[in-house]
Amino acid sequence: MILATTETISGRTLETLGLVKGSTIQTVNAFKDIGAGLKTLVGGELTKYNEMMNNARALATKRMVEEAEALGADAIVCVRYASASVTQGAAEVMAYGTAVQFR
Repeated sequence: MILATTETISGRTLETLGLVKGSTIQTVNAFKDIGAGLKTLVGGELTKYNEMMNNARALATKRMVEEAEALGADAIVCVRYASASVTQGAAEVMAYGTAVQFR
């Protein structure tokens, strides 16, 4: 499956199949959340939150690709990501784009 942030794929004629998306809500465990809270006192990178967001993006992308494959897509164009805080320490990540077939 080809994923592109552009509207086209060079050298290909595309037929639009429709919007596809995938999402997940992820959180870190309470102990890691407490550790991150303490980290804000001294500054620095919150690695556990980075890991959480990377895992969330990967899972949202996987779900989007599965939805596109079910439509018979060859690629997804205009891929975008959005995120939102759900509660303290939890975030929703959504991946979305346009499923297309090559003609």
